[in-house]
Amino acid sequence: MSAANPRPVRVRMAPSPTGSPHVGLVRTALFNWAFARHHGGTFVFRIEDTDTARNTQESYDALISLFRWLGLDWDEGPEVGGPFAPYKQSERGDHYVAAIDKLVAAGKVYPCYCKTEEVDARRQASGSKLQGYDRFCRTITQEQKEAFEAEDRRPVLRFPMPDGEISFDDLVRGTVTFQTENVPDFALTRANGDPLYTLVNPVDDAMMEITHVLRGEDLLSSTPRQIALYAALEEIGIGSGPPQFGHLPYVMGQGNKKLSKRDPEANALAYRDQGYLPEGLLNYLALLGWAIAADRDVFSMEEMVEAFDIGDVNQNPARFDIKKCDAINASQMRLLSVEEISHRVLPFLKDAGVVGDPVHDADAQLLELAMPLVAERINKLTEAAPLLEFLFVDEDDFAVDPDDAAKLLDETGLAVVAAAHEAVSTLGEWSTAAIQDALQTRLIDQMELKPRVAFGPVRVAITGRRISPPLFESMELLGRERSLSRLTAALR
Repeated sequence: MSAANPRPVRVRMAPSPTGSPHVGLVRTALFNWAFARHHGGTFVFRIEDTDTARNTQESYDALISLFRWLGLDWDEGPEVGGPFAPYKQSERGDHYVAAIDKLVAAGKVYPCYCKTEEVDARRQASGSKLQGYDRFCRTITQEQKEAFEAEDRRPVLRFPMPDGEISFDDLVRGTVTFQTENVPDFALTRANGDPLYTLVNPVDDAMMEITHVLRGEDLLSSTPRQIALYAALEEIGIGSGPPQFGHLPYVMGQGNKKLSKRDPEANALAYRDQGYLPEGLLNYLALLGWAIAADRDVFSMEEMVEAFDIGDVNQNPARFDIKKCDAINASQMRLLSVEEISHRVLPFLKDAGVVGDPVHDADAQLLELAMPLVAERINKLTEAAPLLEFLFVDEDDFAVDPDDAAKLLDETGLAVVAAAHEAVSTLGEWSTAAIQDALQTRLIDQMELKPRVAFGPVRVAITGRRISPPLFESMELLGRERSLSRLTAALR
């Protein structure tokens, strides 16, 4: 971190509660959170909800739920409070009105009465290729103002960009320079006086003493405007000047396009519903522009916090690869104990109806015995339910997958099932070892079948699927009576 800003680190994440949260938002939040934690600073969670036409309570609840699930805990913000509350822009209107009044009194803004079509017509007449406002109302006379007002025009307030250039040291990209002649004067209010995002965002940053703004590359072009406004706010007693900026690389989807909200991989909450671990998703998103080491992809959030340096973030676009995301999640699953996986799997088993809510004592005991059989085989928490369902389902409701039955319970497969039933029906001890010995002796040694041919039909008859926990252990947990009943049912 640059020594140019000696103040205690304060960063903010300020999403809008519109639509489904995007994984790019999570990546940005993660980098802000890790930066704050690495420097012993403050992570501020702020809600930018001034767009009343698009904001919804559902989206707000989704944001809170997402951040809670991910463990990206905030030090100030909704449900937490803090010295600069409230942290919803919709509740901070008095602050924005006061800022506007001070800017007007100090001559830092000017009223603009222009209509869009008038600006377009002047651009076409002049042959200018510059987009945006042409500064027409900067120099209008009092008589022109009165004439516009006589037409019942209500002005917006515009901020005049200073002449020359604006340079800043981007924490990711190095020195960035903008010529202000290419940056149009911008509106701070609507014609009805309501503040726009262009005002409220810098005002909140200034008032909340934000020291660093780490955000997406798509906002880079707005930085010179905000730097100029931060300086003006400081002059009227609001804040301490511009924060330091770091613009993070794009998250790309397929082809050469940014990952769009319409892309299925973009919906951050879907990963929770699909059984990903929060640490698995965060671990993968951290790799989209940053690395803990050249030869290491899997790490904990504690390790990321310790190692994170914003200067190490790559400025090149990062491509979202769902296969790599799955692989990272699977690696994080392998780091969990069986007990922890059981704890995390339980809500998914309840949702799937595999176990009740609350879980009956008998089911809890069976689950404790069964989880070691599947914990090392699942890569997502949702994968446990179809693997374990055969143990908990009522026999009247047990069903064999039709496709698996068609492939393995043909005439040859049924002959194997009949032989298996004969081999285990007279066992004196119903244990994994005894079941394995009986089946291997009958199917492998005597019938000279290959293991896949020998045990595949039996697996489908017992569990209903070709893919299941280990067969012999499954039969022990299922019990003698239910195992023999299922073998018999397959032969009917």
